Amino acid sequence: MITSTSNSKIKHVRRLQQDRRYREREQAYVVEGTRWLQEAAAAFPDEATLFYTDNWLAAAENEALLTRFKEAPLLVSDEVMAAMSEVATPQGALAVLPMRPRPLPQAPGFLLVLDGVQTPGNLGTMLRTAGAAGVDGILLAPGSVDAYNPKVLRGAMGAHLRLPLYTANWDEIRRLTANTLVWLAAAKGRTAYTDANWRRPSTLIVGSEAHGAGSQAHDLAHDTVYIPMHANTESLNAAMAAAVILFEAARQRRS
Repeated sequence: MITSTSNSKIKHVRRLQQDRRYREREQAYVVEGTRWLQEAAAAFPDEATLFYTDNWLAAAENEALLTRFKEAPLLVSDEVMAAMSEVATPQGALAVLPMRPRPLPQAPGFLLVLDGVQTPGNLGTMLRTAGAAGVDGILLAPGSVDAYNPKVLRGAMGAHLRLPLYTANWDEIRRLTANTLVWLAAAKGRTAYTDANWRRPSTLIVGSEAHGAGSQAHDLAHDTVYIPMHANTESLNAAMAAAVILFEAARQRRS
């Protein structure tokens, strides 16, 4: 059992949790909790490094979960787990995973571009929603919060392992969306989101809640889409607006 927070493996985990540049250099990130470990067992059974406590292992299903990983898991004390965790009440298990997103399809039918989304909770919710709505991939434009920020990971609930997710510059975004109709979500857009044709290959751009989309997003878009509002409501939370539009697109594409 590891009982010291000075252990090199523990220091590595703590730095991955706290330092974006270190995550990028190491191409690794930390996920916490049983649900994440279940996702990781399917995606990276040979590469994940697991840490767990005796209390977590007391559940029979958790003991079975450990057998799905190739690398021997590391038992740590409750105090060490608390030091590694980024939540107030750790579940008692976490894992270090490689930063290796799923590949984008060669001819994506539905992409989501997020421009300057800086609130971790919003980004996490958007990723989770995009996965549920059947998006083929997500591109994070410059100025967005780190997709592997612990708060983003908690909000995304495993979406990182189920979705192609890439940080890209605008030249890359232009190339990857070239064969799609690009819609920009805007409070004063020209087309109601229900009138847009989402059945054809499409890209939706959503900007930050504070500043909206930037000039390069506007230059890339073919048209703007909006959500009609009642009672003089100006706008929705960015994550909520994305969810409304994404599920309308999913509805059209199913039919």
